[in-house]
Amino acid sequence: MQKRLLGKSGLEVSALGLGCMGMSFSYGPPKDKQEMISLLRTAVERGVTFFDTAEVYGPFINEELVGEALAPLRDQVVIATKFGFDTTVDPRGMKGGAPALNSRPEHIRQVAEASLKRLRIDVIDLFYQHRVDPDVPIEDVAGAVKELIQEGKVRHFGLSEAGVQTIRRAHAVQSVAALQSEYSLWWRRPETEILPTLEKLGIGLVAYSPLGKGFLTGKIDADTTFDSTDFRTTLPRFTPEARKANQALVDLLGTIAKQKNSTPAQIALAWLLAQKPWIVPIPGTTKLHRLDENIGAVALELTVDDLRKIDSAAAQIEVQGARYPEKLEQLTGR
Repeated sequence: MQKRLLGKSGLEVSALGLGCMGMSFSYGPPKDKQEMISLLRTAVERGVTFFDTAEVYGPFINEELVGEALAPLRDQVVIATKFGFDTTVDPRGMKGGAPALNSRPEHIRQVAEASLKRLRIDVIDLFYQHRVDPDVPIEDVAGAVKELIQEGKVRHFGLSEAGVQTIRRAHAVQSVAALQSEYSLWWRRPETEILPTLEKLGIGLVAYSPLGKGFLTGKIDADTTFDSTDFRTTLPRFTPEARKANQALVDLLGTIAKQKNSTPAQIALAWLLAQKPWIVPIPGTTKLHRLDENIGAVALELTVDDLRKIDSAAAQIEVQGARYPEKLEQLTGR
């Protein structure tokens, strides 16, 4: 497994990380705990060193799962988790259909202490603000994490789905190691302002949903039915009509995959890895064969000509449907 540095932070991780959310949350019922522990440990054997979780996933049970699975392998892994939702308002941090936010410094400290226990670790390698809280100045947030870093409870500070001005203001108080944001062939908005800002400041990008929440794998079409607890049932981009319209992007990946003797998922991940050397995708999976498929993308080289062809063809395809319902989309880009 190749390694990558997240910007100028000195934080080195595997070129491909593993998003752990779906093991416990959002994509249907929680998966079998022992199977997920086995999957997480196998990922480490395969060379994956970067694991992503959050207190709100479950809530809490995903951190507990990751903690139990990786405890014997602690010295081989980088564990990232997140703060910023108020799970006291509602167990899922929701309030009237929109997440309740809380990034007050005292709350950040409480979350850090609780996450350390659940993850069975002495220090959080990367601690992200999950979503920007408009009621708390970002300087106060960065300052709170800076204190935790000085105390040895956190190693690196991260932001998630933050806007350019917020990133700059936070970085001025405490160096931001990484921004976690959605980025893939079907969500390219970060390319306009976010990526140039990160490059200028020396901040890494951790790309979540690099496979379009499963859509870019080619295993989902207009006829696919989702479990009632699967949050994709709430996403405009996953209505049957949108899926049918967006099939063109999957067809494009499939065509290139055949030429490269690979899969659509591997092309989508290889495309992301080719964009910048400081981008690290964190596809999630609950299946061993998908883990191996995703890891295979790291060794897949796309030439300049390949990338030009992909970009040219993708530019002709207009992706249909918003990525989030309005209340959730309002939490991004602040």
